[in-house]
This record gives sequence, C-alpha cells and structure tokens, in this order.
Amino acid sequence: MSRFTGPSRPREQLSEAVCAASELLEVLWGRGQDAAPSGTVSPSQLRALLVIEKHEGTNLRALGEAIGSRPPSVSRLCDRMEAMGLVERCPSPTSRREVELRLSPRGRALLAEHRAIRMDEVAAVLAVMEPVSLKALAEGLAAFHEAAAAELRGSDGRPLLEHDPHPIADSA
Repeated sequence: MSRFTGPSRPREQLSEAVCAASELLEVLWGRGQDAAPSGTVSPSQLRALLVIEKHEGTNLRALGEAIGSRPPSVSRLCDRMEAMGLVERCPSPTSRREVELRLSPRGRALLAEHRAIRMDEVAAVLAVMEPVSLKALAEGLAAFHEAAAAELRGSDGRPLLEHDPHPIADSA
C-alpha cells in the first residue's frame, strides 16, 4: 500500500497523489523546456496560450477568468506575449471597445514544440508501466479531465477549456 492509498481520508489522499504526480510532470516537462527551439515561456504565458488556442478570439476578461488573473495582469501578460510574437490582438467585430486574442503562427509553433517535448517525457515514463496500470491510469485521467472541464466554466456558463473529443481511455 502506497502513502497515497488507505482506508482513511481517501479523497484527501487521492488529492495528494494527484498533486504529487502533477509536480513530477512539471519536473519532467521542465527538463526539455529550455531546449525548445522557440525559447522558453513562463507557466502563466503557457496557460494563457493554451486557453487562447481553445477559445480563438477570446477577450481579455474571459482569458482572465480562465487563468485566474485580474485584468491589469492579463493585459500586461498579453502585452509581453504580443511583443514575443506569440499572440495577435484584433478588433472585435461585435464591439469596438473589445479586442480578440488569437495565436500567431509562432504561438502555434511554440505550443506544438511544448506538446512534443511533454509527450516524449511522458512516453518514457509510460513505457515502463504495466498494461493494467496504463489502463487504470487512462480511465482515471479521462474521468478527471471530464470533471475538471466541467468545473472550469466562465461566468457565461461556457466551458473555458473544452473536453477533448478523443477520450484518453480509448487511446490506451
């Protein structure tokens, strides 16, 4: 029995296990991030790029809700990403007071590089796992993804991060 399982406080122990796994993922992903040809971005910039990718044309307010930041911080974050050539601000076709955020080709390339690096790091770990563990992990991650996507909704009730149409459990 691991330190994350046991009869008492199962949700707290599972929460601890998820956090521990998340921290290990951060270490794995960080190992290759500095080697990315496009250079490095901060974790908050990466989160923002992922939200903008999922909701192309989002505005600053919706981006702030998605990443949990206040408007001045989101505006400065977007200023930096625009200066790096990762995002483009476009006038909104529905409101002259709003701007829409879109990924630039460089922003798309950077996300693709980061995904490739992350997938390589995770694949190396998955390669040493037993098939039964892989199946359990895939099922658990699919359920976690669905619950997290449902939890992350904007003030308009719209999902901030859409559920992936390709369930994880089907790919194991």
